[in-house]
Amino acid sequence: MKQIVAVLRPHKLQDVKNALLEMGVVGMTVTDVRGAGRQKGHVERYRGSEYTVDLLSKVKIEIVLKEDQVDAVVKTISETARTGEIGDGKIFVLPVEQIIRVRTGDRDQDAL
Repeated sequence: MKQIVAVLRPHKLQDVKNALLEMGVVGMTVTDVRGAGRQKGHVERYRGSEYTVDLLSKVKIEIVLKEDQVDAVVKTISETARTGEIGDGKIFVLPVEQIIRVRTGDRDQDAL
């Protein structure tokens, strides 16, 4: 089993979510996050004062699935979230050692 963690632009969330639902991926966790990277933020003005916003709003999607689904899901997220500009985000693929469904006690594949 693998966990996919994708950090993306907030306005791409609905498109990515819809594309994943079409693939049959229904279980995901979405979190609003802020981060910094190559995009380096931007300068804004408020009441005549300039300030730099260096932590930009992003969304983090976390999905756990079977290994044979990983390549297709990564491809779908990547293609759907891409704008071609700096700041499109990152996708991480991590190993998952164990899953336990709290309600039933099901483990691993049965808990997915």
